[in-house]
Order: sequence, then C-alpha cells, then structure tokens
Amino acid sequence: MDISRTSIRQATAFDKEIIYEMICGLENARLDSTGFGRAFDQNIASDHIRYFIAETDGQPVGMVSCHIQPLLHHAALVSEIQEMYVEPAYRSQQIGKLLMQHVADYAKSRGAIQMEVTSRATRESAHRFYQREGFAKSHVKLVRYFDQ
Repeated sequence: MDISRTSIRQATAFDKEIIYEMICGLENARLDSTGFGRAFDQNIASDHIRYFIAETDGQPVGMVSCHIQPLLHHAALVSEIQEMYVEPAYRSQQIGKLLMQHVADYAKSRGAIQMEVTSRATRESAHRFYQREGFAKSHVKLVRYFDQ
C-alpha cells in the first residue's frame, strides 16, 4: 500500500458510527450503542478531547483519541491516548505510525509535556508498537471494577 494515499483528519459528530465500529473492533465486542453515543457526544464537544481518523483513498482505516488535561502531579498539561485502532487489513502498513505522529504533534501544539497510553496486558503486539514509537513501560495501571 502507498502510504501517501492516507490522510489524517479530526473527527466530527458525524463520525459517531465510524468511531463506534472501530471501538467495537478494538474491544472485540458489540458495545452498548446508547452508552457509547452518550460518551461520544459528550467527548466530541469537549475542548480537552479530540478524535482523529486515518483515511486511505477516502475510506476510514484507523482512529486515535487524545485527551489533554492538567495534572497536579506534573504541574502541567499531560496528553493521553485512550483508544487507538487500525483496521486489521491495514495493519503493518504505517497507518498506526501516521496516527501516532499526528496525535503527538497535536498534543505538543496544545502544550502537553508528555503523552501516556494504557494498553491491556494481553495486547503484546500493541505494547511493542508503542515502545517502537518511543513509549516506555514506566507505570502500572490497577483497575477496580464495580458491580453493575
């Protein structure tokens, strides 16, 4: 694939279904569409959250989120990727690298001093990708689940 045919754009409210399908692919599950819609609508309207979509020949092939917030323990703005996804047929074709470069440039332009990402322990290939992109394993994330 010719990577020059791929572009990155900021997602809009009209991209809800595209993002929904990609997040379902990321989670390997059909998510509750009503709950997803509420979260997406709130996030897309936030000044602190952006979603970016990679398109190849006009076809959506990947996405990444960027959350930027001031953190007390850094005394500065910190960016975080909470979701990143590339369609399976487009993996290992530099789409993820393009998304990463775009989101890092965006975060820096907004004044973030660093970027963080959390990835499920079983996603070892994702961990290798993030490390190739300059991330270091420096923290441990612990999760407490609540009964629903």
